[in-house]
Amino acid sequence: MGPLVPEVIGNELNLVAALFIGIGFGFILEQAGFSTSKKLVGLFYGYDFTVLRVFFTAGVTAMLGVVALGHFGLLDVSLIYINPTFLWSAIVGGLIMGLGFVIGGFCPGTSICGATIGKIDAMIFVAGSFLGILVFAEGYPVFEGLYKAANWGSPRIFETLGMSQSLFAFLLTFIAIGAFWATTFIENKVNGKPNPEFNSRPLYFGLTAIALIIGLSAFVMPDRKANMLNQLSNTEFVNNYQIKVITSDELAFRLIDDDKDLQIIDLRSQKEFDAMPLPKSSHFTLDNMFEKEIHNLLTMKHKRNIILADDESTERKGAVLASELGYKDVLILKGGLNQFTADILNFKMPEGTHGRQEADTYRFRSEATIKIPILIQQNKQKSGSGETKKSKRIVGGC
Repeated sequence: MGPLVPEVIGNELNLVAALFIGIGFGFILEQAGFSTSKKLVGLFYGYDFTVLRVFFTAGVTAMLGVVALGHFGLLDVSLIYINPTFLWSAIVGGLIMGLGFVIGGFCPGTSICGATIGKIDAMIFVAGSFLGILVFAEGYPVFEGLYKAANWGSPRIFETLGMSQSLFAFLLTFIAIGAFWATTFIENKVNGKPNPEFNSRPLYFGLTAIALIIGLSAFVMPDRKANMLNQLSNTEFVNNYQIKVITSDELAFRLIDDDKDLQIIDLRSQKEFDAMPLPKSSHFTLDNMFEKEIHNLLTMKHKRNIILADDESTERKGAVLASELGYKDVLILKGGLNQFTADILNFKMPEGTHGRQEADTYRFRSEATIKIPILIQQNKQKSGSGETKKSKRIVGGC
């Protein structure tokens, strides 16, 4: 399953859900005629473009679904695995697969579909697939250079083309609609008669209009992360935002008291965090605020979430972002960690005091300047270098 926020289906049920989804997917493929090689290869001969329509529809639906779920914060897009692109092996592999598709009449997925309903040609195709896998595995040292050539990493097409996510989503939807119309025209010419499924022009025009409207919806669902991070560049907005504050003395007291309701979100660099991880702290960045892992932390009940950074302005950005994302009980450390270091970690008792309250404060800081470093060192030893949260990308797909 995808990395949904909140986590509707846990890791334990993922495989169970995948099993039933797979059964449903296979049933739909078979009902759509994808277990018939004649229907599948019709794409190459021009008499049946069902394959193109199905895969274009699936791609556009999945794309707009990811855009919508990401926009409303229901999907952690950062955890979606993107297959790395090795250009030359992709080209050579695509040519081999296309040739196999034309000759054998199946692709790897549809061959399984055909084999399950007893088609002998599909079973032979599956056996050939296993043979190909065996040849590649045994000959990997020979193929490795080609396989890893021209590594492009894991690019996203709209970023590569230098356009917004919304514009790309609309253009792909528009291209899909154009492809549907063009393939219908080609089918009619090749078959010498109109496709009865698309005989009703009003219906076809109606479906086209609906598809265009759905494609245009991408513009009202812009990249949520980019919009909100851009909002943080507005200094006036950030500074005027109502944020609760905790003082250095209160934080130090709660750390020494081992407050079970306290958790710290540390926005410093990884190097700074590793050097001095406060107890009950987890390392994140502003980008991580949109992810599933921090959602699980910030939605824990009865917790006081302290956003920590070297300076208060960075803390305010983190707290504003967390508040805008809907998280509650978010506070910042007054003056940032720089103030905490001056008041607590590097505290030196002044020669004189003014009043009992100030004397009590100084006495507490004298004790804290000894105890807090010990707690930090214990935390480093316990967890290596503090507690850094890292989530695994969700691997899947067809």
